[in-house]
Amino acid sequence: MDFALLKNVVYDQHEIIRNFSITDREYDFDLKANYVVIGLRRAGKSTLLYKLVKDLVNKGIEWDQIIYINFEDERLEGFSSQDFNSILELQAQMSDKKGWFFFDEIQNIDGWEKFARRMADAKEHVFITGSNAKMISREIEQKLGGRYLTKYVTPYNFREFLTAKKMDFSEKSIAGTKSGGKIKRQFDEYFNFGGFPESLELRDKREYVSSVYQKILLGDIATRNNIRNSNALRLMIKKIAESVKDELSYSKLHNILKTVGIKISKDSVIDYTDYAQNSYLIFPVRNYFSKFVEKETTPKYYFNDNGLLNLFLVNEETRLLENLTALTLHNRYQDGLYFLRSQNLDIDFFVEDTGTLYQVAWSLKNISNTRETDSLVVAAKSMKEAKRFVVITFNEESTLEIDGIKIEAFPIWKWVLGICE
Repeated sequence: MDFALLKNVVYDQHEIIRNFSITDREYDFDLKANYVVIGLRRAGKSTLLYKLVKDLVNKGIEWDQIIYINFEDERLEGFSSQDFNSILELQAQMSDKKGWFFFDEIQNIDGWEKFARRMADAKEHVFITGSNAKMISREIEQKLGGRYLTKYVTPYNFREFLTAKKMDFSEKSIAGTKSGGKIKRQFDEYFNFGGFPESLELRDKREYVSSVYQKILLGDIATRNNIRNSNALRLMIKKIAESVKDELSYSKLHNILKTVGIKISKDSVIDYTDYAQNSYLIFPVRNYFSKFVEKETTPKYYFNDNGLLNLFLVNEETRLLENLTALTLHNRYQDGLYFLRSQNLDIDFFVEDTGTLYQVAWSLKNISNTRETDSLVVAAKSMKEAKRFVVITFNEESTLEIDGIKIEAFPIWKWVLGICE
Protein backbone atom coordinates (compact mmCIF):
# COMPACT_ATOMS: atom_id res chain seq x y z
CA MET A 1 0.00 0.00 0.00
CA ASP A 2 1.27 3.46 -0.92
CA PHE A 3 2.03 4.98 2.49
CA ALA A 4 1.69 8.59 1.38
CA LEU A 5 -1.68 7.82 -0.23
CA LEU A 6 -2.96 6.21 2.96
CA LYS A 7 -1.91 9.27 4.93
CA ASN A 8 -3.75 11.53 2.49
CA VAL A 9 -6.88 9.42 2.89
CA VAL A 10 -6.75 9.86 6.67
CA TYR A 11 -6.12 13.62 6.54
CA ASP A 12 -8.85 14.12 3.97
CA GLN A 13 -11.24 12.25 6.24
CA HIS A 14 -10.26 14.50 9.16
CA GLU A 15 -11.28 17.50 7.06
CA ILE A 16 -14.61 15.91 6.16
CA ILE A 17 -15.40 15.24 9.82
CA ARG A 18 -14.37 18.75 10.93
CA ASN A 19 -16.79 20.33 8.47
CA PHE A 20 -19.65 17.87 8.85
CA SER A 21 -22.89 19.09 10.47
CA ILE A 22 -23.97 16.43 12.94
CA THR A 23 -27.33 15.81 14.59
CA ASP A 24 -27.28 14.29 18.07
CA ARG A 25 -28.62 10.75 18.10
CA GLU A 26 -29.87 8.47 20.85
CA TYR A 27 -26.86 6.17 21.02
CA ASP A 28 -24.21 5.86 23.70
CA PHE A 29 -20.77 4.25 23.53
CA ASP A 30 -18.58 2.94 26.34
CA LEU A 31 -15.16 4.32 25.37
CA LYS A 32 -13.48 1.41 27.15
CA ALA A 33 -15.08 -1.04 24.70
CA ASN A 34 -14.66 -1.76 20.99
CA TYR A 35 -17.71 -1.69 18.71
CA VAL A 36 -19.07 -2.99 15.44
CA VAL A 37 -21.77 -0.59 14.21
CA ILE A 38 -24.25 -2.29 11.88
CA GLY A 39 -27.57 -1.46 10.22
CA LEU A 40 -29.41 -0.43 7.08
CA ARG A 41 -27.51 1.34 4.32
CA ARG A 42 -27.58 5.16 4.69
CA ALA A 43 -28.99 4.93 8.22
CA GLY A 44 -26.28 7.22 9.56
CA LYS A 45 -23.64 4.81 10.86
CA SER A 46 -20.71 6.83 9.56
CA THR A 47 -22.15 10.07 10.90
CA LEU A 48 -22.52 8.45 14.31
CA LEU A 49 -18.79 7.72 14.25
CA TYR A 50 -18.09 11.30 13.10
CA LYS A 51 -19.92 12.48 16.22
CA LEU A 52 -17.83 10.15 18.35
CA VAL A 53 -14.62 11.51 16.79
CA LYS A 54 -15.68 15.10 17.47
CA ASP A 55 -16.58 14.22 21.06
CA LEU A 56 -13.13 12.67 21.56
CA VAL A 57 -11.42 15.76 20.16
CA ASN A 58 -13.50 17.96 22.48
CA LYS A 59 -12.27 15.81 25.38
CA GLY A 60 -8.64 16.42 24.47
CA ILE A 61 -7.79 13.64 22.01
CA GLU A 62 -5.57 15.06 19.26
CA TRP A 63 -6.55 14.77 15.60
CA ASP A 64 -3.29 12.94 14.86
CA GLN A 65 -4.43 10.19 17.20
CA ILE A 66 -7.52 9.65 15.03
CA ILE A 67 -7.22 7.13 12.19
CA TYR A 68 -10.50 7.14 10.27
CA ILE A 69 -10.53 5.11 7.03
CA ASN A 70 -13.50 4.59 4.73
CA PHE A 71 -12.82 1.43 2.74
CA GLU A 72 -15.26 2.52 0.04
CA ASP A 73 -12.78 5.29 -0.92
CA GLU A 74 -11.83 4.53 -4.52
CA ARG A 75 -8.21 5.40 -3.74
CA LEU A 76 -8.03 2.25 -1.61
CA GLU A 77 -8.88 -0.07 -4.48
CA GLY A 78 -6.48 -2.97 -4.25
CA PHE A 79 -6.14 -2.68 -0.45
CA SER A 80 -5.76 -6.19 1.00
CA SER A 81 -5.35 -7.83 4.39
CA GLN A 82 -1.57 -7.58 3.98
CA ASP A 83 -1.90 -3.79 4.02
CA PHE A 84 -3.48 -3.52 7.47
CA ASN A 85 -0.08 -3.23 9.12
CA SER A 86 0.45 0.00 7.17
CA ILE A 87 -2.38 1.51 9.19
CA LEU A 88 -0.58 0.74 12.45
CA GLU A 89 2.66 2.14 11.06
CA LEU A 90 0.87 5.30 9.95
CA GLN A 91 -0.64 5.87 13.38
CA ALA A 92 2.74 5.41 15.06
CA GLN A 93 4.22 7.96 12.66
CA MET A 94 1.42 10.48 13.19
CA SER A 95 1.42 10.44 17.00
CA ASP A 96 3.36 9.08 19.96
CA LYS A 97 0.07 8.77 21.84
CA LYS A 98 -2.37 5.87 21.70
CA GLY A 99 -4.49 5.85 18.55
CA TRP A 100 -8.23 5.73 18.03
CA PHE A 101 -9.17 3.67 14.98
CA PHE A 102 -12.38 4.03 12.95
CA PHE A 103 -12.90 1.65 10.03
CA ASP A 104 -15.88 2.34 7.77
CA GLU A 105 -17.22 -0.52 5.60
CA ILE A 106 -14.22 -2.66 6.53
CA GLN A 107 -16.07 -5.79 5.36
CA ASN A 108 -14.98 -4.84 1.82
CA ILE A 109 -11.53 -6.21 2.70
CA ASP A 110 -11.25 -10.01 2.85
CA GLY A 111 -9.69 -11.21 6.08
CA TRP A 112 -10.58 -8.08 8.08
CA GLU A 113 -11.82 -10.19 11.02
CA LYS A 114 -8.33 -11.42 11.93
CA PHE A 115 -7.01 -7.87 11.92
CA ALA A 116 -9.94 -6.70 14.05
CA ARG A 117 -9.31 -9.47 16.58
CA ARG A 118 -5.61 -8.64 16.69
CA MET A 119 -6.39 -4.97 17.31
CA ALA A 120 -8.73 -5.83 20.17
CA ASP A 121 -6.19 -8.22 21.70
CA ALA A 122 -3.62 -5.40 21.57
CA LYS A 123 -6.05 -3.21 23.59
CA GLU A 124 -6.44 -0.68 20.80
CA HIS A 125 -9.52 1.54 20.54
CA VAL A 126 -11.46 0.30 17.51
CA PHE A 127 -14.83 1.18 15.97
CA ILE A 128 -16.06 -0.62 12.84
CA THR A 129 -19.09 -0.07 10.60
CA GLY A 130 -20.79 -2.28 8.04
CA SER A 131 -24.11 -2.52 6.26
CA ASN A 132 -24.36 -5.69 4.23
CA ALA A 133 -24.78 -9.41 4.72
CA LYS A 134 -21.17 -9.90 5.77
CA MET A 135 -21.88 -7.87 8.91
CA ILE A 136 -24.84 -9.78 10.34
CA SER A 137 -24.71 -9.31 14.09
CA ARG A 138 -24.96 -13.00 14.99
CA GLU A 139 -22.04 -13.80 12.67
CA ILE A 140 -20.00 -10.83 13.84
CA GLU A 141 -20.14 -12.10 17.41
CA GLN A 142 -18.79 -15.46 16.28
CA LYS A 143 -16.08 -14.03 14.03
CA LEU A 144 -14.81 -11.52 16.57
CA GLY A 145 -14.95 -13.88 19.52
CA GLY A 146 -16.68 -11.55 21.94
CA ARG A 147 -14.04 -8.84 21.59
CA TYR A 148 -16.50 -6.25 20.22
CA LEU A 149 -19.92 -4.98 21.23
CA THR A 150 -22.55 -4.69 18.50
CA LYS A 151 -24.42 -1.42 18.04
CA TYR A 152 -27.44 -1.59 15.71
CA VAL A 153 -28.25 1.74 14.01
CA THR A 154 -31.52 2.62 12.29
CA PRO A 155 -32.67 5.62 10.27
CA TYR A 156 -33.89 8.50 12.44
CA ASN A 157 -36.71 7.86 14.86
CA PHE A 158 -39.20 10.73 15.03
CA ARG A 159 -37.45 12.42 17.96
CA GLU A 160 -34.16 12.41 16.07
CA PHE A 161 -35.98 13.55 12.93
CA LEU A 162 -37.33 16.62 14.76
CA THR A 163 -33.94 17.26 16.37
CA ALA A 164 -32.36 17.30 12.91
CA LYS A 165 -35.06 19.77 11.85
CA LYS A 166 -34.19 21.89 14.92
CA MET A 167 -37.75 21.65 16.21
CA ASP A 168 -38.81 21.75 19.85
CA PHE A 169 -40.91 18.72 20.76
CA SER A 170 -41.29 19.25 24.49
CA GLU A 171 -44.73 18.61 25.98
CA LYS A 172 -45.24 22.38 26.27
CA SER A 173 -44.50 22.82 22.57
CA ILE A 174 -46.78 19.98 21.55
CA ALA A 175 -49.61 21.47 23.60
CA GLY A 176 -49.40 24.75 21.65
CA THR A 177 -51.79 25.08 18.72
CA LYS A 178 -49.26 26.43 16.23
CA SER A 179 -46.21 24.47 17.38
CA GLY A 180 -48.25 21.27 17.71
CA GLY A 181 -49.54 21.78 14.17
CA LYS A 182 -46.00 22.17 12.88
CA ILE A 183 -44.95 18.93 14.53
CA LYS A 184 -47.91 17.09 12.99
CA ARG A 185 -46.93 18.47 9.59
CA GLN A 186 -43.40 17.18 10.07
CA PHE A 187 -44.82 13.83 11.11
CA ASP A 188 -46.67 13.55 7.79
CA GLU A 189 -43.31 13.80 6.04
CA TYR A 190 -41.72 11.26 8.37
CA PHE A 191 -44.71 8.91 8.05
CA ASN A 192 -44.54 8.86 4.25
CA PHE A 193 -40.83 9.24 3.47
CA GLY A 194 -39.13 7.75 6.52
CA GLY A 195 -36.07 8.82 8.44
CA PHE A 196 -33.01 8.52 6.21
CA PRO A 197 -30.81 11.39 7.49
CA GLU A 198 -29.67 12.62 4.08
CA SER A 199 -33.23 12.86 2.77
CA LEU A 200 -34.27 15.65 5.13
CA GLU A 201 -32.81 18.49 3.08
CA LEU A 202 -33.82 17.11 -0.32
CA ARG A 203 -36.85 18.26 -2.26
CA ASP A 204 -37.51 14.94 -3.96
CA LYS A 205 -37.38 12.62 -0.98
CA ARG A 206 -39.06 9.72 -2.75
CA GLU A 207 -36.38 9.72 -5.43
CA TYR A 208 -33.67 9.60 -2.76
CA VAL A 209 -35.35 6.73 -0.90
CA SER A 210 -35.76 4.90 -4.22
CA SER A 211 -32.03 5.28 -4.92
CA VAL A 212 -31.20 3.83 -1.50
CA TYR A 213 -33.54 0.92 -2.16
CA GLN A 214 -31.89 0.20 -5.51
CA LYS A 215 -28.47 0.11 -3.84
CA ILE A 216 -29.77 -2.30 -1.21
CA LEU A 217 -31.55 -4.48 -3.76
CA LEU A 218 -28.86 -4.62 -6.42
CA GLY A 219 -25.77 -4.20 -4.27
CA ASP A 220 -26.33 -5.58 -0.79
CA ILE A 221 -28.65 -8.38 -1.92
CA ALA A 222 -28.31 -9.29 -5.61
CA THR A 223 -24.61 -8.68 -6.26
CA ARG A 224 -23.43 -9.78 -2.82
CA ASN A 225 -25.31 -13.07 -3.10
CA ASN A 226 -24.76 -13.70 -6.83
CA ILE A 227 -28.47 -13.56 -7.67
CA ARG A 228 -28.99 -13.81 -11.42
CA ASN A 229 -32.78 -13.59 -11.40
CA SER A 230 -32.99 -10.00 -10.16
CA ASN A 231 -36.51 -9.64 -11.58
CA ALA A 232 -37.77 -12.42 -9.29
CA LEU A 233 -36.04 -10.77 -6.34
CA ARG A 234 -37.54 -7.38 -7.18
CA LEU A 235 -41.06 -8.77 -7.52
CA MET A 236 -40.71 -10.82 -4.33
CA ILE A 237 -39.88 -7.70 -2.30
CA LYS A 238 -42.87 -5.95 -3.87
CA LYS A 239 -45.18 -8.79 -2.84
CA ILE A 240 -43.78 -8.73 0.72
CA ALA A 241 -44.53 -5.00 0.85
CA GLU A 242 -48.07 -5.55 -0.36
CA SER A 243 -48.50 -8.22 2.35
CA VAL A 244 -47.44 -6.06 5.31
CA LYS A 245 -50.01 -6.71 8.10
CA ASP A 246 -50.49 -10.33 6.96
CA GLU A 247 -48.82 -13.60 7.86
CA LEU A 248 -46.68 -14.72 4.95
CA SER A 249 -45.25 -18.21 4.71
CA TYR A 250 -42.58 -19.21 2.22
CA SER A 251 -45.14 -21.44 0.48
CA LYS A 252 -47.66 -18.60 0.17
CA LEU A 253 -45.01 -16.23 -1.17
CA HIS A 254 -43.81 -18.89 -3.61
CA ASN A 255 -47.37 -19.44 -4.88
CA ILE A 256 -47.96 -15.69 -5.26
CA LEU A 257 -44.88 -15.42 -7.45
CA LYS A 258 -45.91 -18.43 -9.52
CA THR A 259 -49.34 -16.94 -10.24
CA VAL A 260 -47.71 -13.89 -11.85
CA GLY A 261 -45.45 -16.02 -14.01
CA ILE A 262 -42.22 -15.89 -12.01
CA LYS A 263 -40.28 -19.14 -12.23
CA ILE A 264 -38.48 -19.54 -8.94
CA SER A 265 -37.98 -22.45 -6.55
CA LYS A 266 -39.26 -22.39 -2.99
CA ASP A 267 -35.66 -22.75 -1.78
CA SER A 268 -34.76 -19.58 -3.68
CA VAL A 269 -37.69 -17.77 -2.06
CA ILE A 270 -36.35 -18.80 1.34
CA ASP A 271 -32.83 -17.66 0.42
CA TYR A 272 -33.98 -14.32 -1.02
CA THR A 273 -36.06 -13.59 2.07
CA ASP A 274 -33.05 -14.31 4.29
CA TYR A 275 -30.90 -12.01 2.15
CA ALA A 276 -33.46 -9.21 2.51
CA GLN A 277 -33.39 -9.61 6.29
CA ASN A 278 -29.58 -9.78 6.35
CA SER A 279 -29.39 -6.46 4.49
CA TYR A 280 -31.70 -4.93 7.14
CA LEU A 281 -34.37 -4.18 4.52
CA ILE A 282 -37.10 -6.15 6.33
CA PHE A 283 -37.59 -7.84 9.68
CA PRO A 284 -40.00 -10.57 10.86
CA VAL A 285 -42.51 -10.52 13.71
CA ARG A 286 -43.58 -14.00 14.79
CA ASN A 287 -46.72 -15.48 16.33
CA TYR A 288 -46.32 -15.89 20.09
CA PHE A 289 -48.59 -18.95 20.08
CA SER A 290 -46.98 -20.82 17.18
CA LYS A 291 -44.74 -23.82 17.47
CA PHE A 292 -41.07 -23.18 16.72
CA VAL A 293 -41.20 -24.24 13.05
CA GLU A 294 -44.28 -22.11 12.37
CA LYS A 295 -42.71 -19.15 14.20
CA GLU A 296 -39.77 -19.28 11.83
CA THR A 297 -41.64 -19.98 8.59
CA THR A 298 -44.90 -18.01 8.91
CA PRO A 299 -44.12 -14.55 10.32
CA LYS A 300 -45.38 -11.12 9.35
CA TYR A 301 -42.75 -8.99 7.61
CA TYR A 302 -42.20 -5.26 8.06
CA PHE A 303 -39.78 -2.75 6.54
CA ASN A 304 -37.02 -1.00 8.45
CA ASP A 305 -38.13 2.40 7.17
CA ASN A 306 -41.57 3.68 6.20
CA GLY A 307 -40.14 5.45 3.16
CA LEU A 308 -38.92 2.13 1.76
CA LEU A 309 -42.31 0.50 2.23
CA ASN A 310 -44.13 3.47 0.71
CA LEU A 311 -42.25 2.98 -2.57
CA PHE A 312 -44.54 0.01 -3.22
CA LEU A 313 -47.89 1.34 -1.95
CA VAL A 314 -50.65 3.54 -3.34
CA ASN A 315 -53.18 4.96 -0.84
CA GLU A 316 -52.24 2.32 1.74
CA GLU A 317 -51.98 4.50 4.83
CA THR A 318 -53.16 1.72 7.15
CA ARG A 319 -50.19 -0.44 6.12
CA LEU A 320 -47.84 2.47 6.75
CA LEU A 321 -49.44 2.98 10.17
CA GLU A 322 -48.95 -0.65 11.14
CA ASN A 323 -45.42 -0.71 9.71
CA LEU A 324 -44.34 2.31 11.75
CA THR A 325 -45.88 0.78 14.87
CA ALA A 326 -44.01 -2.47 14.23
CA LEU A 327 -40.77 -0.63 13.47
CA THR A 328 -40.98 1.45 16.65
CA LEU A 329 -41.66 -1.59 18.81
CA HIS A 330 -38.95 -3.62 17.04
CA ASN A 331 -36.35 -0.93 17.71
CA ARG A 332 -37.39 -0.67 21.34
CA TYR A 333 -37.73 -4.37 22.18
CA GLN A 334 -35.99 -6.39 19.42
CA ASP A 335 -36.60 -10.11 19.96
CA GLY A 336 -39.33 -9.61 22.57
CA LEU A 337 -41.92 -8.52 19.99
CA TYR A 338 -44.66 -10.87 18.70
CA PHE A 339 -48.15 -10.87 17.25
CA LEU A 340 -50.94 -13.04 18.65
CA ARG A 341 -53.04 -15.21 16.37
CA SER A 342 -55.20 -18.12 17.54
CA GLN A 343 -58.76 -19.34 17.19
CA ASN A 344 -60.05 -16.63 19.55
CA LEU A 345 -57.38 -13.94 19.33
CA ASP A 346 -56.11 -11.55 16.69
CA ILE A 347 -53.69 -9.06 18.24
CA ASP A 348 -51.34 -6.98 16.10
CA PHE A 349 -48.44 -6.82 18.57
CA PHE A 350 -47.48 -8.20 21.97
CA VAL A 351 -44.40 -7.09 23.92
CA GLU A 352 -43.50 -9.97 26.21
CA ASP A 353 -41.25 -7.95 28.54
CA THR A 354 -43.96 -5.44 29.48
CA GLY A 355 -47.07 -7.55 28.91
CA THR A 356 -48.49 -4.84 26.64
CA LEU A 357 -50.84 -5.69 23.78
CA TYR A 358 -51.14 -3.28 20.85
CA GLN A 359 -53.81 -2.99 18.22
CA VAL A 360 -53.48 -0.65 15.24
CA ALA A 361 -56.57 1.22 14.02
CA TRP A 362 -56.68 4.28 11.79
CA SER A 363 -59.62 5.74 13.74
CA LEU A 364 -61.56 5.08 16.93
CA LYS A 365 -64.84 5.64 15.11
CA ASN A 366 -67.09 2.62 15.68
CA ILE A 367 -64.18 0.70 17.22
CA SER A 368 -66.28 -0.94 19.96
CA ASN A 369 -67.15 -4.59 19.30
CA THR A 370 -64.61 -4.88 16.50
CA ARG A 371 -61.65 -7.20 15.97
CA GLU A 372 -59.38 -4.74 17.75
CA THR A 373 -61.32 -4.37 20.99
CA ASP A 374 -62.91 -7.83 21.13
CA SER A 375 -59.51 -9.52 20.95
CA LEU A 376 -58.10 -7.23 23.63
CA VAL A 377 -60.96 -8.13 25.98
CA VAL A 378 -60.51 -11.85 25.31
CA ALA A 379 -56.76 -11.55 25.90
CA ALA A 380 -57.31 -9.66 29.15
CA LYS A 381 -59.48 -12.48 30.46
CA SER A 382 -57.51 -15.44 29.12
CA MET A 383 -53.80 -14.47 29.15
CA LYS A 384 -52.00 -14.08 32.44
CA GLU A 385 -49.16 -12.38 30.52
CA ALA A 386 -51.46 -9.57 29.35
CA LYS A 387 -51.15 -6.51 31.58
CA ARG A 388 -51.84 -3.43 29.45
CA PHE A 389 -53.99 -2.77 26.39
CA VAL A 390 -53.23 -0.07 23.80
CA VAL A 391 -54.68 1.03 20.48
CA ILE A 392 -52.42 3.05 18.17
CA THR A 393 -54.39 5.44 15.95
CA PHE A 394 -53.32 8.00 13.39
CA ASN A 395 -54.51 11.10 15.21
CA GLU A 396 -56.92 10.25 18.04
CA GLU A 397 -56.41 9.93 21.79
CA SER A 398 -58.80 8.49 24.32
CA THR A 399 -59.32 6.04 27.16
CA LEU A 400 -61.95 3.35 26.60
CA GLU A 401 -63.48 0.91 29.05
CA ILE A 402 -65.01 -2.15 27.44
CA ASP A 403 -66.37 -5.02 29.50
CA GLY A 404 -64.39 -3.77 32.49
CA ILE A 405 -61.09 -3.60 30.58
CA LYS A 406 -59.22 -0.30 30.32
CA ILE A 407 -57.95 0.35 26.81
CA GLU A 408 -55.69 3.33 26.10
CA ALA A 409 -55.65 4.91 22.63
CA PHE A 410 -52.72 7.05 21.49
CA PRO A 411 -52.07 8.97 18.25
CA ILE A 412 -48.99 7.51 16.66
CA TRP A 413 -47.17 10.83 16.30
CA LYS A 414 -47.27 11.31 20.09
CA TRP A 415 -46.51 7.67 20.79
CA VAL A 416 -43.38 7.53 18.64
CA LEU A 417 -42.14 10.67 20.43
CA GLY A 418 -42.38 8.76 23.71
CA ILE A 419 -44.84 11.25 25.19
CA CYS A 420 -47.37 8.48 25.76
CA GLU A 421 -45.80 5.09 26.24
